[in-house]
Amino acid sequence: MAYSISAQHFVAISDLHPNLAHPSIIGVVIGKTDAKGFPDRKNVGSERYTFSFTVRDSPSYFINVHSWGREEYIKLLSESFRVGDCVTIENPLVQTKEVEKEEKFNPTTPSCYKLLLSENHSTVKICSPGEVDTKLLSLLNLPVKDPQDFYSLGDIVANGQNLDGRIINVLAAIKSVGVPKYFTTSDRRKGHRCEVRLYDEMESSFAMICFDYNNKTIESSLPVIFAADVRINFDKFRNCMVATVISKTIITTNPDTPEANILLNFVRENAEMLDLEDDIGEQFRNSVNLQTIADVYTVEQLKSEALQNMGKPEPFYGIIFAYISTLNIDNESTKVIRNRCLSDTVAEEALGYTVQEFQALTEDQRTALKWHLLLERSKIYFKVISSANSRNGLRVSLLSCKLADPVEASQSLSGKEK
Repeated sequence: MAYSISAQHFVAISDLHPNLAHPSIIGVVIGKTDAKGFPDRKNVGSERYTFSFTVRDSPSYFINVHSWGREEYIKLLSESFRVGDCVTIENPLVQTKEVEKEEKFNPTTPSCYKLLLSENHSTVKICSPGEVDTKLLSLLNLPVKDPQDFYSLGDIVANGQNLDGRIINVLAAIKSVGVPKYFTTSDRRKGHRCEVRLYDEMESSFAMICFDYNNKTIESSLPVIFAADVRINFDKFRNCMVATVISKTIITTNPDTPEANILLNFVRENAEMLDLEDDIGEQFRNSVNLQTIADVYTVEQLKSEALQNMGKPEPFYGIIFAYISTLNIDNESTKVIRNRCLSDTVAEEALGYTVQEFQALTEDQRTALKWHLLLERSKIYFKVISSANSRNGLRVSLLSCKLADPVEASQSLSGKEK
């Protein structure tokens, strides 16, 4: 028989109480754990399986749902839906939660209750796209915590080990999602972990570790996330702070908040620049001997060669003698200088100032420096490599940029014209 949502009478999460008979709830799944097995104390040698998820039906209310049972049932139920799906839950048991015990390992919820699913009496069904109220789907973009109650990555780094062991909220953009790595624990239980790299206006790369977490939500999301209740620790091996997704964590993708929109605009405006930073870091680790680069290009030849190398994994290198037409170094320093770990000194050598010396310059001095560089021909060593993340499919990195010797520039350019 066809399932009809219109024929159902749903109870709002805010109206749930233990005395309800055969309640039905509809909402969107905002968080979910993997199925896990535990030794069954009643049947030695066998295991019971469990998994939980969090469902939301309004901006103010969401609730945790738990299920225990046979391995086959739990795994089948767990795999039947994912975060972001709209589901109906029929005939769950409404139980008062023990707040201290419940919220130690599960997401903090505004409801006084939790829902328990029974294999024999409860069902969970996914709503078809045509049956879903758009108001429910909009809840996926609302953080479960106060949208202004968060740490930026710069805040975390600045606080350092003072945050060690703390559970906090983080607003950041996703830079990359690592490949899951699978492992087996000492008691022969299998698990997996992956590393997500985050960034924001102040930090270009920050690690967030996910254990046994469904990363499909992160991989398919827009760049910005609000991660509620992640644990922050000092990693002695890395000698820096890292975030870890735990069982309490709920990640909201593309959060609809003013703070998130500001970060999203930054991401859009600086996507290619941040991509370039990665390449610069790679160059620093694998430095190129500039003396080995001899091919000289005009701008037109550089464009042509770049198009020919589109999609190729190998980079190509060259030299160009050209005038710099845009150099906005007299803008606000926050748009020129970025806090980041150890890198090379191409920009410092090109400008003739260290970062500290540049910060001490007045706006008039920066403007004078800009026009000094714009009026002279420069000798630029470059590297071009294909990049799916860049808007035009290519990344161009400057390996060196200095004022050119007039004689050398003239000879090189005259040779290109023949």
